[in-house]
Formats: sequence, C-alpha cells, structure tokens
Amino acid sequence: MGVAATYLPDSQVTLFTLVNENQMELTVCDLGAVLYSLSVPDRFGKTRDVVLGYEDLNSYRNNDPGLGAVIGRNVNRISHAAFTQNGRTFYLDKNEGENNLHSGFDRYFERMWKAAAGGTKEEPAVSFRLHSPDGDQGFPGQADIQVTYTLTKENEVKISYRAVSDQDTIFNMTNHSYFNLRGHGSGTVEDQVLWIDADAYTPADQACIPTGEIRSVWETPMDFRTPKRIGRDIGSDEPELQWGGGYNQNFVLNDPGYENPFAILSCEESGISMEMYTDLPGVQVYTGNYLNGENGKGGCRYEKWAGICFETQYFPDTPNKPAFPASFVKAGTAYETSTIYKFHTNNS
Repeated sequence: MGVAATYLPDSQVTLFTLVNENQMELTVCDLGAVLYSLSVPDRFGKTRDVVLGYEDLNSYRNNDPGLGAVIGRNVNRISHAAFTQNGRTFYLDKNEGENNLHSGFDRYFERMWKAAAGGTKEEPAVSFRLHSPDGDQGFPGQADIQVTYTLTKENEVKISYRAVSDQDTIFNMTNHSYFNLRGHGSGTVEDQVLWIDADAYTPADQACIPTGEIRSVWETPMDFRTPKRIGRDIGSDEPELQWGGGYNQNFVLNDPGYENPFAILSCEESGISMEMYTDLPGVQVYTGNYLNGENGKGGCRYEKWAGICFETQYFPDTPNKPAFPASFVKAGTAYETSTIYKFHTNNS
C-alpha cells in the first residue's frame, strides 16, 4: 500500500504507482498528468488493466487520441474557436475545422507537471500542478491548476481538480481515459453493459457542436436508462451516430452529486463493474470511434471501439450557449470539482 515513484531516464518521466489493500493499482505520470494504468481484481482473482495506454511513454508527447489525458482549460468543443466574456472576444486555436477542440494545439496533457505524493498509506494520492500564463491557449488570466488522483480503500479512483485565475476565465476540465473492463487489449467494448441516469442529451450538428436544444433520449439510441449493451444501437442509422462512427454525445445528468452514480459500466466476463460520480451537469460518452491501431501497452493495438470515455463536464460550447450551465469562473474564485470511478467485482 502507498505510493511508489519510478523515474524512467529514457523518456525523462516519472511514474507514480498507488496501491490499496484490495490489490488495486493505479499508475499516473507527470507527463500530462495522465492516467497510465489501472489494475482491478477480476472474478477469477487475477488483476486486469482496464484503461488504454501507450507502451512507449514518449508517445504521450503526441497523444492525439488523449489516452488517459487531463483536458484543460476547456474540454470538448467551442464553436468558431471564439467566445465573448465581459464584452471582450477571445480567439482560440482552430484545431478541428473552424472549431476548437480540447483547448487547441498546445495541450495540457502533453506538458510536464510538477508532482507530489501524498494521502495516507491506506488511501494514497498524487497531486500534479501546472501554471498556465495569461493568454495560454487563448484563454484570459494566469492560472494555477492542481489535479489530484486518490486511490481509496473502497476501490475508488477519485480525480479532483482545483484551479484559480487572476482574471475572469473559463475552467472546464476532465479526464479522457478510455475504459475497457475486459482488459485494455481485449477487443471492443460492444458487449459491455452501460446504464446512464440521463433523461436528455444535447443534440449536435455534424461538427459535434450542440444545437442548443435539450432533447429527450426517449426512443433514441441515447436511451441508457435501462442497462443495455453498448453495441446494441451503436450502428444505428441515427445521423449523429453515423456522422461520428459511434457514440460521442453529451448526456444531461439527472442528479449530479456524490450520493448516487450517474452511470454504471459492467462486464460479465471479467465480473468487473464501475460506478461513476460527479457534481458536473454533463458527461461526454465517447466510444473510441477514431482509434486506429494505436500501439498500446504490452504490444496491443487499439482499434475502433476498443475503449469508452466518460468525460464529466459542462456542456460542449457552453461559453457560446447562454442557456447551458455556465463554465465562467470569477477572478480569485476556486474552480473545484471531482469525478469518482468506483469498482466492484462480482465473483459468482
């Protein structure tokens, strides 16, 4: 139990491995503050690494799929790569057509962060810190950002975010880990079962920019209120699924908070299930539609649908959609949020 640090001179990064009393192991890295691996006991008493990651750590320096990535300052898309705040328009990188995706070209998850181990022996933690100067990625205000990973004795991976800026700005951060509860190199997630506590989603155009509507999931492939296989409707003729090659939708959560999970993913073969909690209003569910043979850990190759992301967030394009919950944060006010992934194993 506790935290072990391993410096790797070839890639000039440090891996931090957190271990709890239940054989769970979480490994994170100071390059990008990425979540590198997560080993969970299965129904047979063995452990399985349930997140996708690169074999070569240097690949995280050009991590286009965002494997294990911490996204900031803003996750997801901002239309026309611009927004107006306090009467001033701020211009961002156009790195996805005419729009901004995950804050542009100079990404937090490809930078070196300062790391510090903490927590307790029973519940180890690692915190990563990054200073973001005024104008970084086009956003206003210099900001001090901290991301903390904690592995609890209840088999929870807790990711906590805290950021403060000296100017009014936007904060909307998330983690982009791809989960596969059968194991990271075991094929697609189509047979895994997903439940989402969401009566509505935000429909989007072909560029994944929300229309501004809040639409019921009823009689759509986005209805996961009754647990179903991810693959059941993934090939539907629903235009949004056709455009994206699978799921890439923002769900409007019914009851954000830490009392009840907003989603549960489960795998019958491994016996592993994962409950998810957040205080944010939405989650982007993305089924790895653009994975295309990335070289993964242990010689695996990650093809389309090899993992699923749960990006807790304010809604996409929130800065340009006044009706959506606001991601603006006042100068000197702390942005704070946490996302929790809680694991269970069914041994029967």
